[in-house]
Amino acid sequence: MNSRTERILIIDADEQARNDLSRYLEARGFYVTGYPDIQSARGLFEDKLPDVIFADLPADAIRDLTTRLADSESFIPVVTCTASNSSTDVIQALRAGATDVVLKPCNDDKGALDDVIGKLFDRVRVNRLNQLYRQELEETNRELRSGIAELRADQNAGRKVQLRMLPDHDLQISGLQVDHKIKPSLYLSGDFLDYFRISEDKVLVYIADVSGHGASSAFVTVLLKNLTNRLQRNLKRQSSDDILHPERFLERINSELLDTGLGKHVTVFVGIISISERILSYAVGAHFPMPILSFEDGETRFLEGNGLPVGLFEDPEWEVYQVHLDRPFRLLMFSDGILEVIAPKSLDEKERTLLELVSGGSHTIASLSEALGLDTISELPDDIAIVSVTDALDGPDNTSST
Repeated sequence: MNSRTERILIIDADEQARNDLSRYLEARGFYVTGYPDIQSARGLFEDKLPDVIFADLPADAIRDLTTRLADSESFIPVVTCTASNSSTDVIQALRAGATDVVLKPCNDDKGALDDVIGKLFDRVRVNRLNQLYRQELEETNRELRSGIAELRADQNAGRKVQLRMLPDHDLQISGLQVDHKIKPSLYLSGDFLDYFRISEDKVLVYIADVSGHGASSAFVTVLLKNLTNRLQRNLKRQSSDDILHPERFLERINSELLDTGLGKHVTVFVGIISISERILSYAVGAHFPMPILSFEDGETRFLEGNGLPVGLFEDPEWEVYQVHLDRPFRLLMFSDGILEVIAPKSLDEKERTLLELVSGGSHTIASLSEALGLDTISELPDDIAIVSVTDALDGPDNTSST
């Protein structure tokens, strides 16, 4: 028979029985080592543990041996060899930790011995496979934990970048007080917003909701910030006045998104408020829900308008809408995540509830957040972004530029 890799240790003070069993096992291809007692075999334990042990030892010695073997990670069965036919001796050996018991001379009943060896090595192989799988799983878990730690570090860095891109809170621009709130459903947000003065007379404000979630969506928010910065520089250099026109602003976003090849699109609401004319000019890139305009005399309504999403079509066109701001007003803009935290199921009911909240007095970000419980929700189904524009033209002119 071909040589095998399995190692068998025989511990038996009876030299004849030890040699007979050793020859039988070697004839079947096993690597066999025999010793008269445990002390003689001590060096083997320190070198390389066997796969199976056949031992003719008292129950106490079997217990000590199996206890010692239990400290190793491998399953090493101990088979008690005994000349006793007493059931009491057999039970004591099994209770001491023996895996099986064979009667001496062990190789007299070759069929029974072969059956015991076959079952033992089946268990040894299963145990080794389990040990190998466990090691592979532990290694995979270590790599996964390392990857997660790296991903968290990347996300943390990305989150810091996103926060730095956002405008200041409670910013006063040309007589308008503007504030915002963003709550991401994941660590990185696909919602983005910005507001800034584009001339002595005009203030631009927009809110965008990028399709999808995660890092790729967050990358688009970087693109939006970079684009608005370039458009502002172009205006100062008088090389382009695209930023003064809501529809052309959306056209530029559309063009740059298509160029990236990311397969991402955004819904956008962009508005330009003329301070001297008291007019809001805006374009809608499939944004939903529409902003809510509330006047000081109590009139509260959704703005009207529609348009194609941004980043899907080659040559889209957007209509420019206008509304007169002939009295003190508040403008609230939302991403669609706001609707996910409103209890009613239908979109009509959700919109009606949102409008009722604003008309009922929840017309600031703080009061609306409190009414919807935004600060107490630990897990959001979608990103939420809110922008609030409050008419402060009748108050002190604490203007600031961006």
